[in-house]
Amino acid sequence: MPDQTQRFETAAIRTQAPRSDAREHSVPLFLTSSFVFDDAEQARALFSEEIEGAVYSRYSNPNTDEFVRKLCLLEGGEDGLATASGMAAVYAAIASLVKSGDHIVASRSLFGSTHQILTRLLPRWGVSFTYVDASDDAGWEGALRPETRLLFVETPSNPGLDVLDLARLGALARARGIPLIVDNCFATPYLQRPLAFGASLVVHSATKWIDGQGRVLGGAIIGDKALVAEARFFARHTGPSLSPFNAWVLSKSLETLAVRLDRHCENALALATHFEGHEALEQVRYPFLASHPQHALARAQMSQGGGIVVLVLRGGIERCRRFIDALQMCSHSPNLGDTRSIVTHPTSTTHSKLTEDERQAVGIVPGLVRVSVGLEHISDIIADIEQALVASA
Repeated sequence: MPDQTQRFETAAIRTQAPRSDAREHSVPLFLTSSFVFDDAEQARALFSEEIEGAVYSRYSNPNTDEFVRKLCLLEGGEDGLATASGMAAVYAAIASLVKSGDHIVASRSLFGSTHQILTRLLPRWGVSFTYVDASDDAGWEGALRPETRLLFVETPSNPGLDVLDLARLGALARARGIPLIVDNCFATPYLQRPLAFGASLVVHSATKWIDGQGRVLGGAIIGDKALVAEARFFARHTGPSLSPFNAWVLSKSLETLAVRLDRHCENALALATHFEGHEALEQVRYPFLASHPQHALARAQMSQGGGIVVLVLRGGIERCRRFIDALQMCSHSPNLGDTRSIVTHPTSTTHSKLTEDERQAVGIVPGLVRVSVGLEHISDIIADIEQALVASA
């Protein structure tokens, strides 16, 4: 394992599974469902967790182990767990820490599926929740109850790009002895490290920027060793394991995360700056624009503004439909974090299961379009969006 003092890019590239007798330079795929024991005593010791080692790929695999080790180094976490998807990571992190009668305090601005977990799934088992608005700093302490067992936030949020104060929330969580879980999908450890601000766990949809090319699904939970152990027990017996192939792809993808995100962020800032004040738009939102409500906070806890830009079109949902249909280069897809620029209309897709009141409460208005800014030449991205705005007028 590399030294903790290695720079981000070096750790992402040089952290590898132990080299085999074949002396490979690139880590091979371990496409095996199980592993062979040397003898009965080793099998017993492995299953009793007296020693570490591969047993069954639902539990661990050299490829998933390498992916997790990299993320632990990059996030600054003690331990980690790989999952089959980002939502598997979110659910395992939450469900492993709560029981019937417990209470969760969460930021109101959340991805649609996370919202469904809190509002429709966990209440079936007697777990309640309270939402706090991103702008309501004082509301967090007031929302806490004796039965509150964790805080959960997403920053920057999907899709509205709300930025929450991680240092403030981390201090509150530590003072109350309550774990803080942060969905770090939009920032990745390259732009933001929530554990350094006092978070207990970080969750990722590795499907997004970490993969970076729209190829595979994956997720991860990184952070406090004791809390990861709870999540590992939950996942081991419920089965949301990451496949060795997907882990191999994602580990390779981490090697280029820094160089990719530098360009994504450069393009996103240029796009946001170009279209701010455009006559067809009511608003452009990007964390590193001075007009963003949490601009100063974003610059304090993020190294760059990320690859997502929000455009709010004049003319509402019908204008959005015409705009999306007029795009000639940018993809229309529910994913994000790809090399290709992607445009999504959350009201009718990713957040369509929320009520209109729920969407309005987090700023998802009918005219909002989420742009995942890709790696194409910025002039071509701007030109495509510009012509679509003209064609949809």
